Amino acid sequence: MDKGKIHEVISESIIPARDKDKRPVLECSHLGITFGGLVAVDDFNLTVGATEIAGLIGPNGAGKTTVFNLLTKVYQPTHGTILLDGQDTRGMSTMQVNKAGIARTFQNIRLFDKLTVEENVKIGLHNQIKCSTVSSILRLPSYWKTEKEAHEKALELLSIFDMQDMADYKAGSLPYGAQRRLEIVRALATNPKLLLLDEPAAGMNPSETAELMENIRKIRDTFQIAILLIEHDMNLVMGICEGIAVLNFGRIIAKGSPEEIQANPTVIEAYLGKKKED
Repeated sequence: MDKGKIHEVISESIIPARDKDKRPVLECSHLGITFGGLVAVDDFNLTVGATEIAGLIGPNGAGKTTVFNLLTKVYQPTHGTILLDGQDTRGMSTMQVNKAGIARTFQNIRLFDKLTVEENVKIGLHNQIKCSTVSSILRLPSYWKTEKEAHEKALELLSIFDMQDMADYKAGSLPYGAQRRLEIVRALATNPKLLLLDEPAAGMNPSETAELMENIRKIRDTFQIAILLIEHDMNLVMGICEGIAVLNFGRIIAKGSPEEIQANPTVIEAYLGKKKED
């Protein structure tokens, strides 16, 4: 693993050395959004390597989830550019940017509680497995073939978290940690190039968090995708992220490796406040 070894791409941008000869999966340039005169995110510049595990951290209210909403087009940027694997996402809808390769989970879990675990994952497979309306209505052989493919793919994805035996459970009946994992599996089902995780360890105990760290690495290695996560658990962030950007009041105040971020006085001040003079 090349953690800690970084490669300069453009000014103030870093990606892992193993990705230096690959096109970055995400390039944000001067990205920003204003709500009724209030600047929520301003001059946001970030590059994420093709297989990087990156972190976006900052105090509460810093604008982290707003950035995710910009990347997934829940909000359209007021200014700036987002390139996904070199493609400009300007004007894309949320569905279009998902098909282009960005998937996400949410700070507040959003599952279809009354559907089964497998059915939740199948919803995410819409980008990969398709069946015509006529075939579905008439239950033609092509429909059953598609259903078989979807079933097998859903169980394969669930096996990442050893959840295949829960396939028939109602999603709403799962323990909190399992619901978190299911949401990640559903996001993976859309076949993303970039997976956005919004506080994936929220509500997890230390044992579950340690398991999550290993599974995030497993996802990156298995699918060869990039992962950008927002997280308040600094043990997870510092233990798994290769590059970290720190956001405060809608602007990036620092970028670097975990070691650099931990020692950065501007970051320490943003989290702990300025030390009073004697």
